[in-house]
Amino acid sequence: MAAHIVRQLYLFCRSARTDVVLLQVKQKTLLNRNRQRTGCPSARSNRLTVSYSRSSGPGGQNVNKVSTKAEVRFHVLTADWIPEDVRRKVFDQNKNRITKAGELLVTSELSRSQHRNLSDCVQKISAIIAEASKKPHEPTVENVALWAARSEKRNKERLKQKKINSTIKQSRRDFD
Repeated sequence: MAAHIVRQLYLFCRSARTDVVLLQVKQKTLLNRNRQRTGCPSARSNRLTVSYSRSSGPGGQNVNKVSTKAEVRFHVLTADWIPEDVRRKVFDQNKNRITKAGELLVTSELSRSQHRNLSDCVQKISAIIAEASKKPHEPTVENVALWAARSEKRNKERLKQKKINSTIKQSRRDFD
């Protein structure tokens, strides 16, 4: 569900060449359209904050004149368009990207274009949500049996070595 919303937002941002104000209006219509179609809550435009700033690094006059670095942030714990367990995983897995206010901060300055950097940010958010949405696979019966056998063998070896060490120390004591 959340990946679908982020994908739609990504596709929209890729095709759009607009400034932030127009982008927020179009985000709102896109997300409202998704809410009507699926019937589930989705992100509201006031929950996603998009801002642009000057990029760092080489680039000459373009870097000094154009604000191309895109920065997208949203509050993770109140993002009702992401399921609760996924929100917790996003929060736990991305502690270095989360601000003190609890916002996930994603930036991009790969391109000289605002909309490409914005779409890159949305792709990063999509990847973060997809990674957190993955369910751990259940181990097969054969794997569980194999792990149990290996554990039992390791334990027997450990106890055998412990017994050998004990007899060596005991023989040293009885010598006197």
